[in-house]
Amino acid sequence: MFGSSKPFLGLRGRKLNIAIAAVAGVDMLLFGFDQGVVGGVLTLDSFTSTFPEICTTTVCTAGMSDAAANRQSVLQGVSVSSYNLGCFVGALLTIFLGDRLGRKRCIFGGSLIMAVGAVLQCSAFALPQLIVGRVICGIGNGINTSTVPVWQAECSKSHRRGPTVMAELCIVVGGVALSYWLDYAFSFLEPSSAAWRVPIAFQLLFTLTVLATILFMPESPRWLVLQQQEDREAEALDVLCAIYDCERDDAFVNAELEAVRVVARASTQGTFQDLFTMGKTKNMQRTLLAYGIQVMQQITGINLITYYAATIYENEIGLSGNLSRILAACNGLEYFIAMFPAIFLVERIGRRPLLLVGSVGMALTMAVLAISTSIASNSVNGNTAAGIVAAVFLFVFNTFFALGWCGLPWLIPTELLPLEIRAKASALATSADWIFNFLVVMITPVAFHNIGWRTYIVFAVFNAAIIPVVYLFYPETMGRSLEEMDLIFAKSTGWLDTVRKAKTMPRHFGKNGEVLRDMLPEVREELEVGEEAPKLAAAEASHVEK
Repeated sequence: MFGSSKPFLGLRGRKLNIAIAAVAGVDMLLFGFDQGVVGGVLTLDSFTSTFPEICTTTVCTAGMSDAAANRQSVLQGVSVSSYNLGCFVGALLTIFLGDRLGRKRCIFGGSLIMAVGAVLQCSAFALPQLIVGRVICGIGNGINTSTVPVWQAECSKSHRRGPTVMAELCIVVGGVALSYWLDYAFSFLEPSSAAWRVPIAFQLLFTLTVLATILFMPESPRWLVLQQQEDREAEALDVLCAIYDCERDDAFVNAELEAVRVVARASTQGTFQDLFTMGKTKNMQRTLLAYGIQVMQQITGINLITYYAATIYENEIGLSGNLSRILAACNGLEYFIAMFPAIFLVERIGRRPLLLVGSVGMALTMAVLAISTSIASNSVNGNTAAGIVAAVFLFVFNTFFALGWCGLPWLIPTELLPLEIRAKASALATSADWIFNFLVVMITPVAFHNIGWRTYIVFAVFNAAIIPVVYLFYPETMGRSLEEMDLIFAKSTGWLDTVRKAKTMPRHFGKNGEVLRDMLPEVREELEVGEEAPKLAAAEASHVEK
């Protein structure tokens, strides 16, 4: 079936799960690296001399009229955020291509497109080529970021899905940190253009790794079942056997396949219009929740810091260029370290507490940043103490964001969305992330130029507004299988009832993946599917997960 007696490079069980996580991790490392790499080179002399029209340092803008300086900031915002606009386009393309191509081929295609964009960027000698390269690179990344979390979640065991996907997002932050330090290391090559060309070209290492490995990995068993073809279902069984390291006649794996099959029978591959219907599966509610959490991630203001940390330290706080780049690199490293607690807490205290704590912390941090930068900017010779406070609280903001909002907005949509629309709705949700990412990155230079420290007040208000939205509308998904979430939404009586239903509905799986209750009868009853199939409880009365 796979063209080899040993599919997936001969890997099974734990080793295969590690391999899947590693391939997804490299792709997410690339995602993070691309987020941060350009922000660290914006103030380099070799970069600004090549692209003087987007330089906003005080040296470049000295003697300019206010209108001319504003044009520089606008053009810088456009140039940097063009990548995010490309990501938005890539995410939209995935809505229509995701279910046709499958998870693996989407990731392969997205990585190939990113490689082309990287080559165009690192070889640019004019701003139009740089922008075109960023857009193309963004399209590939938009496809990948719409697909990798879905592929990862659909190939993961329910009790390990949270830590696994959160670990992948930790790698994203590691990519950001790596880009900052690479930018700083190569800044010593000034005035050679290698100071910025090599860091941008470095992403090719990651794209080529993904291209060389992804096609050897298993396809999502849920996508295979969704094709409703006999050979595809047989392939899905082989994938599950490999993931769980079981034989084809294993009762648990066959019951697991039947649970997925029953959900697939209740629907066919959803159309784009199906994203906005309700009915038993409440597609529209779940699509809007997935879309909304991606919007909220961006309006926290994280990419104000991720893209412009070095610029903020230099232009807004008044530090030297070298010290600004060091602090930006340290900021990225601290951001990466702050992600680790979330990996261990996500399956212990749940998604909702982490989101709420993160939102409260970010709202308060933005308020402190507004106060401290206001004092520093209004002082005649600057206020050293206020500048130090502002510099420190940029680190604090990253800590709260890493704890609650870095990984969960990518994990939760894959858990909330039903199978028949998961690829399309996940891509739509990802497009929200990228268009609002584009908005924030685009307006940040303009906002700092026109309203200065008040920019932080805007984001403080946004973060405060997120708190009641999460509390009222987002159900807890910790420890729930993807099929259990279908039951929770089917049983809920309204938007505000979903949170309560997630708290009160008995669990079907234990903390270690053991089956507590037979899920299939409830799935059939709630989703109106009546065919007979093996029961999970009978098949797995004393199953110990491998």
